[in-house]
Amino acid sequence: MKHPLPLVFDKYYHIYNRGINSENLFRENSNYEHFLHLYHEHISPVAKTFAWVLMKNHFHFLVRILAPDEIDFIKPKEEKKNIVYPVKKKYNPTQQFGNLFNAYAKAFNKQYNRTGSLFESPFRRIPVNDERYFKQLIFYIHNNPVHHGFCEQMMDYPWSSYLSVIALKPTKMQRDKVIGWFNSKSEFIDYHQQYHNDKTIEDLIIE
Repeated sequence: MKHPLPLVFDKYYHIYNRGINSENLFRENSNYEHFLHLYHEHISPVAKTFAWVLMKNHFHFLVRILAPDEIDFIKPKEEKKNIVYPVKKKYNPTQQFGNLFNAYAKAFNKQYNRTGSLFESPFRRIPVNDERYFKQLIFYIHNNPVHHGFCEQMMDYPWSSYLSVIALKPTKMQRDKVIGWFNSKSEFIDYHQQYHNDKTIEDLIIE
């Protein structure tokens, strides 16, 4: 496989991957929860998340890699003459995703007494440059559990961002931006209740 290009700052991507040899990545609820915890820890400093789904043996994310000037200041380590100089931590977005997968694989292997790689490598990343595809890709991500027969309706699957969009409780994903792409929450729901042909976004999805 040709090695993919590094992630670029201030660009949208469809990020996805699966377990090596299609092995399950998540065996119980605590696995999903721990992956999301690690995702926030490693990816929030470098990306905004617009849609996601965790399946048993694969996952999908729609993200925008932050621009360099959007990266948060970290607590400075030095002070000089009582003047605090804020320091920006240097992040490599591609490496941050690698760190996420390594951290999860290490915990997973320890928990289940296994060894070796857990994820296929390198992880897939496809730039999303056309705003016409955003809604279709978000639908595809949220519809993945229905498509693979895990549930009959998207709202019945707990490990995706669909419920985060339609709920009122706080969320770390970019809910307002997503709703804006659909014009309103009601139109978001209506769009997800309609049939959409996946062939229109075949370059942005995994089969």
